[in-house]
Amino acid sequence: MEAKMSKFFDSVGNFFTGGDNIPWCDRDIIAGCEREVAEAATEEQKNDSMMRLSWALVHSRQPDDVNRGIGMIEASLDKSTSPLQTREKLYLLAVGHFRNGNYVRSRQLADRCLEIQPDWRQASSLKKAIEDKIAKDGVIGIGIATTAVGLIVGGIAAALIATEIMLSQTSAGYTK
Repeated sequence: MEAKMSKFFDSVGNFFTGGDNIPWCDRDIIAGCEREVAEAATEEQKNDSMMRLSWALVHSRQPDDVNRGIGMIEASLDKSTSPLQTREKLYLLAVGHFRNGNYVRSRQLADRCLEIQPDWRQASSLKKAIEDKIAKDGVIGIGIATTAVGLIVGGIAAALIATEIMLSQTSAGYTK
């Protein structure tokens, strides 16, 4: 029972904090990857370093970094030499779009990854995080709309009651 309660409270906490299992990347790691790209001696080393830098950028907390990573990956996508490399790039694009809040595009890219490799757990986990985020945003949107409707209805009811009170006082001769 205690384990179930703990799991429940963890899921409620994740609902409000937007918890997901996708790692974040710090600025110092990005800087290290940038140095690695600059110091690459061969084309193969440069390509490998660019992939690591792209990974770091789309996992950054800074929107500018994420956008830069998305741009780098999109520019290199048509140069992929294997389905595995295409899958990796599509996954990183999906992560970048997820970080930017573009959940529809992120889900499309995750689906493409799963077309290439249906049992890929990373893409499956990302797709679940996307769907959870879409559901959470929908619940929050419904809550906001319901609150707004409640406030409007409450305001109208208060105005009607105030009008009714004024009319009853006027007809009873209690005007000032």
